[in-house]
Amino acid sequence: MSAALLLSADAQSRIEREVRKFPADQKQSAVMAALAIAQDEHGWVSPEVIEAVAAVLQMPPIAVHEAATFYNMYDTRPVGKFKLAICTCLPCALRDGAKAGEYLKERLGINYGETTADGVFTLKESECQGACGDAPVLLVNNKRMCSFMDNAKLDALIDELKAQG
Repeated sequence: MSAALLLSADAQSRIEREVRKFPADQKQSAVMAALAIAQDEHGWVSPEVIEAVAAVLQMPPIAVHEAATFYNMYDTRPVGKFKLAICTCLPCALRDGAKAGEYLKERLGINYGETTADGVFTLKESECQGACGDAPVLLVNNKRMCSFMDNAKLDALIDELKAQG
């Protein structure tokens, strides 16, 4: 399958819209947005998806791979339907972020970097999400931030997502 066919017409259109935000000779500046669009479409950024993004942006695939592996919001391996990224950096850890992570590990029966057997949840540690005052904080699929996540809120979130999954 050609790289261009790997991304839907909608994804390619959205990427082109991002490209237009930059000078014509700097298409590569849209790499982060392009990776996010591709990941939303495919669930993760496989080597083939990285090549497709590189083709659209007319840049070397290794440069796209470098961006995809540098930033922790991109997944270069398959993840569950719901990726839960809990901040365990020091400010959140001091405000029960680490405890929330341990609770999720126990509740889901997985460790960080693992996916539940049913493919519904992947648990990740995240870097600072910039909401230290709302700790513990958690991101669902890089899009939805959840704040003050005590055990009751974590249970409610898991139940809500299971009902969707």
